[in-house]
Amino acid sequence: MPRYPETRWAWVEVDQAALRRNVRAFKQLLRPRQKMCCVVKADAYGHGAAACAQVMVRAGADMFAVATVEEGVHLRQAGITLPILVLSEPPVTAINALLQFQLMPSVYTVEFALALGESAVAHGMVAKYHMAIETGMNRIGVRSTDVVEFRRSIDFHRGLVCDGVFTHFATADDPDGWDFQLQVKRFEEAVAAMRDAGFDCGTVHCNNTPATVLSPATGCDMVRVGIGLYGLQACERTRARMTLEPVMSVRARITRTIRPAMGEGVGYGFTYRVPRAAVQICTIPVGYADGLSRTLSNRMEVLLRGMRLPQVGNICMDQCMFALTQTSRHPVPEAEDGEVVTIIGRDGDAEITLDEMAKLRGTINYEVACGFGMRLEKVYV
Repeated sequence: MPRYPETRWAWVEVDQAALRRNVRAFKQLLRPRQKMCCVVKADAYGHGAAACAQVMVRAGADMFAVATVEEGVHLRQAGITLPILVLSEPPVTAINALLQFQLMPSVYTVEFALALGESAVAHGMVAKYHMAIETGMNRIGVRSTDVVEFRRSIDFHRGLVCDGVFTHFATADDPDGWDFQLQVKRFEEAVAAMRDAGFDCGTVHCNNTPATVLSPATGCDMVRVGIGLYGLQACERTRARMTLEPVMSVRARITRTIRPAMGEGVGYGFTYRVPRAAVQICTIPVGYADGLSRTLSNRMEVLLRGMRLPQVGNICMDQCMFALTQTSRHPVPEAEDGEVVTIIGRDGDAEITLDEMAKLRGTINYEVACGFGMRLEKVYV
């Protein structure tokens, strides 16, 4: 019997076996001694960072990457002992937490680096960092032409040690394109310049999920895999190269059923009106505060007993409704309170994917997955 949350009939279901198989599938792409950094930022893209990290450790993760210091602290408090990289340079006020929980920040300003070094010395420590290199995305990092000067400005400090250098690709889904090739060239030249100047680069890494699949030659010492671990394709080109298993499902149980009279409205603004008396309106406790975007109102479907049924009325903050229609040609049993409804995932032979919902919303699967993970309780199966 599946386990349901006790306090609310709506949840995210996380398939740990699928997650483990995805991690191992990426490990098989790597060269001997090449490492894999598992990206678990944004609560593991909505899947639950602490629980997912435990699975990833057993499946062969070498390092973890997060977006914020708080995310790194959460992993440490959950018992994760592998190296943790913060994929941005946090404010100076976060330095004590970095040192206390042994988190490696990304570094790209001299001021932060020296403050980190000073604090490390004061605590009798040496702080590890990863240097972010700007190669064309124009988001964070030391400009690729300034890396030697930057290292000279900070590497004299006895409280600092460079554990790695990295960049991030903006167009890894197009590995044959000029923009991608230019970023690779700039990164390789920056690493070579530092080494020629006598600086240790530590672990060199640049490949994200699509680059890991499509451009293994640029993988360096380590790859950083994110969205692919959770069974989601980073782009269409990777779909043909690698089979992945979706890890997240979103489900709810019906909290109310009713047969309104023909012509009655449903939900805020009555954007849907009951077209005939043989329509049953069912309510489930999932809304836009749970990641089910209001823009999907009257446009999406849910699964009940393997049937696709239309969502109707404006999606509310915490609830939404769908319709089950009886016809003489297709008589179906009425829905009952407590029945399980699938918003994302498989039910029998039918499936609704995060990609399908992302397309309806005009966004990417990353955003949809993160949204569902923000408030809904997670059930690990």
